This record gives sequence, C-alpha cells and structure tokens, in this order.
Amino acid sequence: MKKRLLVVHGGAPTAVINASLYGVIKEAEGRYGKIYGAKGGSGGILKEAFVDLLSLPKEAIERLPHTPGSMIGTSRDHIDAASYRRIVDILIANEIDTVLFNGGNGSMDTAGKIAREIQKRNRPIRIIGIPKTIDNDIAVTDHAPGFGSAARYLAASVQELAADVAALPIHVSVIESMGRNTGWLTAAALIARREGIYGPHLLYAPELAFDEERFLDEVSSLYKKHRHVVVVASEGLRTANGDPIVEPIFKTGRSVYYGDVSAHLAMLVIKRLGVKARSEKPGILGRSSIAFQSSVDRDEAILVGRKAVQAALDGNSEVMVGFKRISNEPYRVEPVLIPLEEVMLHEKTLPMEYLPSFGTVDESYLSWCKPLIGGPLADFSPVL
Repeated sequence: MKKRLLVVHGGAPTAVINASLYGVIKEAEGRYGKIYGAKGGSGGILKEAFVDLLSLPKEAIERLPHTPGSMIGTSRDHIDAASYRRIVDILIANEIDTVLFNGGNGSMDTAGKIAREIQKRNRPIRIIGIPKTIDNDIAVTDHAPGFGSAARYLAASVQELAADVAALPIHVSVIESMGRNTGWLTAAALIARREGIYGPHLLYAPELAFDEERFLDEVSSLYKKHRHVVVVASEGLRTANGDPIVEPIFKTGRSVYYGDVSAHLAMLVIKRLGVKARSEKPGILGRSSIAFQSSVDRDEAILVGRKAVQAALDGNSEVMVGFKRISNEPYRVEPVLIPLEEVMLHEKTLPMEYLPSFGTVDESYLSWCKPLIGGPLADFSPVL
C-alpha cells in the first residue's frame, strides 16, 4: 500500500502558508499515494473533511506560492483529551501514516499532543511540524515563514505614511502592529527610517512596560521639533503591572482580540496634548498582502514544506523544521530539525539587546531582519 499524507493548517494564515503547502505537494508527488488536506484545520480532521490535493487542477497548485489565505482553510479549534484520541482513531481508520502540521507554537503543541497519543497506541504515524507565524515567536528557530512578508508590509507602509505626514506636518500618526506578546514585527518598522523620510520616530514593543506619561512627553517633544510624529505601537502593549493598555474586546482560549491600541493612543494625544492625531490599524491586511510578499519568505516557506516531507520519508517524527542562521551578509541559513517538545507553546520574545530604552529599537536589529524582507524598500525622493 502506498503511503498517505495529511496536511493540516493551524492558526492565522500568512502571505506564504500556501507556499509551504506548495512545497509539500511538490515534494510528496509520486512518493505518496494520497496527499490530503484537512479542510478547516484540526477540526477538519475530527470531521474527516479531507481534500484530495492531487486531484486539484495543476494551475491551481502552481498559483499557491502567490495566493493569500489558506487554500485548505485553518482554525483555532480547542482540542480536548477525548478529541486527541478521536483524531488518532481517524488517522488509523484512514490509513494515514504522515501528518504535517503547519502553524505556530499552538499548532506545534497540538502536533506534539497527537504524537503522544500515537505513542500510546504504538502506531507508525509520523508527525512533522512546519513553522508559520507573522509574530516570529516560535522558539529555537531563527525565524519562521510568514514573518518576512509581514515585516516588509509594515516597513513599507510606515515608510509611505512617514513621507505623507512629513509633507503635511500637522499630525501625530499612530500605526498599530500585530504581535500578541512579542515585538519582532513592531521592530521591523525601523527599516523604514532613512535620511529625508521622517519616521518612525517612536516604536513601542510589548516586552517593555508602557508608560503613558513618558509616551506623551516624548510625543510632545518630537512634535515641537518636527511638527509631525510617526509612532508604531504593538497591539499587545501592557502597563507595568501586566495589564493591556486597552482592555481586550474578546478572548477565546489562547486567542485574544485586543482593543484598538492605535486609536487609544491617538485619542490620548488629542485630549492631553491638544494635537491633531490619527490612528492606522492595518491588521489582517498586514499578514495577507501578496503585493508586499517577501521573495525570501516565499522561497523559505516552500523549502520548509519540502523539508518536512523529506524528514518524514527519512524516518523522522515529532520534529519541526526550523532555520539556523549561518550569516547575515551574505544571508545564509540552513534548515534544521527541532524536537516538537522544544517549541510546544514556548514563546520567543524580542531580546532586550534590541530594546535599549523606552520607545526605541536598536539598529543592530536591522542586520538580523533586513535579509528576511526580500530586498530593499522603494527609494523615495526626500521631503524638502
């Protein structure tokens, strides 16, 4: 009997999650008798909603690297102990011997728990993780597919916005970046800063406690100097006692839907400083944009998809494909296999060396981040 492979997507889509799916399909073709996609994430397994990916038109497969969202769907389903047992029953009944989980540290946790249940049954089903996150918060790996494209989108958007507000210097503009508990993405806005294009002036990551009074003092000082200020703030900013600066509007499991941090900060500026302020919240636009998709991110997403299939065929299980950074200039990484136990819900935060003081990101961060965004941003004429 030919091997059967199942691909599962978990958590929020990225601009390159379908590129990883492409890598899986291309590497698995001819080596597996069946290649299934679980329609709608982990919940799709429980519903046995399996899509035969080899039956899809070839042109649909070839479009995957440049397609946003997730072609097979994804989910944030809560899986309890009984569901884990049921999932393994379904894998056995459908004669699936390889399962690839593409997601963040929550998805790796799910994959690891399914692997434990498989161990109890002593079944030869291989579980391999494929990393995916715009937050770059998966432990051990240098970075994960999805981050580079989101970083490019944010940096390019901040660069364009900074040129606009420098031309009509009357605003404090607050841009809110995604990143639930980590500031990797917020810090990427630093790439936008260059001579003649004014901004971002202030960057606030969730690793440092947010001080409202100090924020207002810094904005006031910069506004007096430039007559405009560009602020980039993480959606996950917290006070010194750990409370979000804006109360979350919805929580379900690990997922937190934050209040509008950028609007809150803009209103503070208006009310306390009497200065015109606007808020911008790209949100999902920032993780789904194919227009700003990083070519490096796309290529690496395809690579980890291929490497996951190779790892399973080589007899590996309970590992995630990750990256080890070899050098920044020239940029070079090598794929490595990381035990799932080391990445299950282990969150990697932005190191303090990149956050020397409140409202700033050290320029040493740029040598790590710039190679991931797929080339330099557009070169604009400066505002005179």
